[in-house]
Amino acid sequence: MKKLIVCVATALALFSCQSEEQNNSGVSNTQNAKRSCASNDVLMRQIAEDPSLLQRMEDIERFTDEYQKNPSAFRLVNGKIQIPVVVNVLYRTTAENISLTQIQSQIDVLNQDYNATNSDYNQVPAIFSGVKANVGISFVLDQVIRKSTTKTSWGTRDAMKKANQGGLAPTSPTTKLNMWVCTIGGGILGYAQFPGGSSATDGVVIDSKYFGLSGTANYPYNLGRTATHEVGHWMNLRHIWGDATCGSDLVADTPQHNTANYGVPTYPHYSTCTGTPIEMTMNYMDYTDDRGMYMFTAGQKARMDAIFAAGGARNSFAQP
Repeated sequence: MKKLIVCVATALALFSCQSEEQNNSGVSNTQNAKRSCASNDVLMRQIAEDPSLLQRMEDIERFTDEYQKNPSAFRLVNGKIQIPVVVNVLYRTTAENISLTQIQSQIDVLNQDYNATNSDYNQVPAIFSGVKANVGISFVLDQVIRKSTTKTSWGTRDAMKKANQGGLAPTSPTTKLNMWVCTIGGGILGYAQFPGGSSATDGVVIDSKYFGLSGTANYPYNLGRTATHEVGHWMNLRHIWGDATCGSDLVADTPQHNTANYGVPTYPHYSTCTGTPIEMTMNYMDYTDDRGMYMFTAGQKARMDAIFAAGGARNSFAQP
């Protein structure tokens, strides 16, 4: 167990979604040429502000390790998990006040991607067919809350989640997934809070330009996969390259990646890590374009299952 704790602490120290200089709002000054997720940058800030978060995350990793060794001992309360979703829309322009149709299209994408009913699931290469997984978690739109604002961008310091900073506080965050749709700025597509953080800021933030399938959705991130990726973080998944050169994502059945992949790499794309494995560039936790990602693995499913199991960090979502 000591080895696990050291491994997690090392992984956390290496997490960095972006290496560009950050401005005072916590947003990179680099514009959006490539996919950019701020989840790990936000995690590092939260740990710096609350060092006890690191211990809570180590405890979650310890539990996850035990769950993966003996999942039958940690039965899901309802068997299959259905997540109510509250969408908080913060808008300055009419376009940013996205339609219910656009919002529902994003919920539909989440249901497809997390239940392996996405139309591109059959594109998974044969070499990965033995590990591709139906996560079996579903989502239902619970509520849409809208608020007009004069802010041109919100950054990554959770201002959109705080009423006293002009945002919207989360609704029932221990039993509902809150998503904030707003202009983040700095080329950031989205970010999520990992399990173990404060319920006052728990949830996922997606820029309105990369949310759902219609309206403001912007190519090449117009297939709803930014939310699929960020919800993966919210369910305790790491970036597939482990946020370090040939790093670990703490999942046994994903190949080691040199680093993030962008665009839609030509298959097979080989890693230069030990053993030169074919990289799983089509995994939702890489940085490829929306049309280039379309699978989770059994190991990733096990990590997600663990947080909803009895004793898990998000078990309150599994209660009747």
